[in-house]
Amino acid sequence: MKAKTVLPAVAMTAVSMVLTLAVVVMWLGGAVPWPVALVVGLGIDGGWLATLAYERRLAAQGDHSPVVTAVGWLFGLVAAGVLVAHALTVEHGTGAWLAVAWLPIAAKALWLVHGLWERTALTTGALEAIRGIQQEARDEAAVARARLRAEASAEETRLTAVTQAGARVARVQAKTAKALSQAWSTLETARSGEDTGRALTSVTARVTPGGTPRWELPLWGPSEPVPALTLEASPALTDEALDALVNEIRHSEDPALSYREMAARFRAAGHSASEVRLRAAWKRVA
Repeated sequence: MKAKTVLPAVAMTAVSMVLTLAVVVMWLGGAVPWPVALVVGLGIDGGWLATLAYERRLAAQGDHSPVVTAVGWLFGLVAAGVLVAHALTVEHGTGAWLAVAWLPIAAKALWLVHGLWERTALTTGALEAIRGIQQEARDEAAVARARLRAEASAEETRLTAVTQAGARVARVQAKTAKALSQAWSTLETARSGEDTGRALTSVTARVTPGGTPRWELPLWGPSEPVPALTLEASPALTDEALDALVNEIRHSEDPALSYREMAARFRAAGHSASEVRLRAAWKRVA
């Protein structure tokens, strides 16, 4: 990398010194002897080369002298001024000479660039460490992006599965509610129908001679809890007392109460009897 900056500066300096020497010899050769003109040209180039060498020595030591830099730029401006003056005084080729008059200034600028590169140059080990740090940062960033993408994909899959499961549950619940509603609607229609009791009676008439059972289908609605009674508060009734009590409660209203209504009033009154005995008394009374 050092050669890429120093070689153009060296080449530009050499070309500028040759041009300056040639121009001084041609320009002053007609007015003074050529050895004098050669000495003048070599003086300009020598002063420029000496200040450049001193500048490079200070730069190698990590030092800098503004005075030396100013003298070096002065010699460069003198060389450029000689080229410009020669270009303006020649009869032919003024444009061509002006085109190369900037070479001394360009050479000084290239040396300036080379000095800036030297002050900011790093060793091979430092460059390798920087590249390693940058590569590690790129690897960590790539891993973080991949992790975020994977987590986002997994969360999307989970939400999709939960949504689909919720939709299936909702469809099953809706279907179940619809079937249950239809079943209870059918049951209510059968319960409230005028011919339901008569049809059931005709079917069971042969097994219940001498009586007309009252059929009641279950009702759809809230149930009322019946308070429990202790044996001390409600002593057991005999069959005759139980039959008389059931018959009294059943005919307490007109028309006669149903078994469900009678049982609810029986237990609400504080009487105690098992469901089997109570239903048997109801059958005997009915």
